[in-house]
Amino acid sequence: MSLDRGDTGVTTETVISAKGLNLTFQTNDGPVHALRDVDLDIQKGDFVSFIGPSGCGKTTFLRCMADLETPTGGAITVNGVSPEEARRSRAYGYVFQAAGLYPWRTIGRNVSLPLEIMGYPKSDIAERVERVLELVDLAGFEKKFPWQLSGGMQQRASIARALAFDADILLMDEPFGALDEIVRDHLNEQLLQLWDRTNKTIAFVTHSIPEAVYLSTRIVVMSPRPGRITDVIESTLPRERPLDIRDTPEFLEIAHRVREGLRAGHAYDD
Repeated sequence: MSLDRGDTGVTTETVISAKGLNLTFQTNDGPVHALRDVDLDIQKGDFVSFIGPSGCGKTTFLRCMADLETPTGGAITVNGVSPEEARRSRAYGYVFQAAGLYPWRTIGRNVSLPLEIMGYPKSDIAERVERVLELVDLAGFEKKFPWQLSGGMQQRASIARALAFDADILLMDEPFGALDEIVRDHLNEQLLQLWDRTNKTIAFVTHSIPEAVYLSTRIVVMSPRPGRITDVIESTLPRERPLDIRDTPEFLEIAHRVREGLRAGHAYDD
């Protein structure tokens, strides 16, 4: 992984790096260009949100980081190695759009599943499950089944499962998109608190401008297919962000720039 010294003189560590990344799917109707010439570096401890219209390649880019898709051009590294090597070394946790909990397993046993697969000792598993459930405010719910929990609580259990083996990187594919606005706001607050406590590096896909601005240190705006990065917006908001920060002029100014970036992306000719 590379180390850079920015304008502030502070050394930063690049944990995810894409250079000229391309991905083309071959279909019966011809090639589909999902990503084109994507360049991006994500630094250690960043909270980076990806926003753009449906089909712009946000999730595809995240899946390339996770070794769930294979690029057809360019290069991508995670912790200085290939996504495959990063996956094998358990460098990241992945949170999908749906919680994906097994209904016949308790919350505790859903969270412990990756640890069981990896062969962790039982005593270590119990300790880790207790710790991550506390991190996501689900302490005391380990014996409940998914159907006994609300949608928001199920998604928090999914996040706990991704955190269980203590990876430094968390990849999140629109985890709150199906939830109502009140629950989503609450989980946004909790996710920021979790990020602050753990200093994870988070890559987060969303369709929501307010969510992207509220959560992120940087917002990556992507164009319609083929997915390209049209803007990378550095947030000037403080690290501590109460929900009412969304009413401030600074927040609204960043949201306006994101909205303008999305409109400009639609104007690109393919």
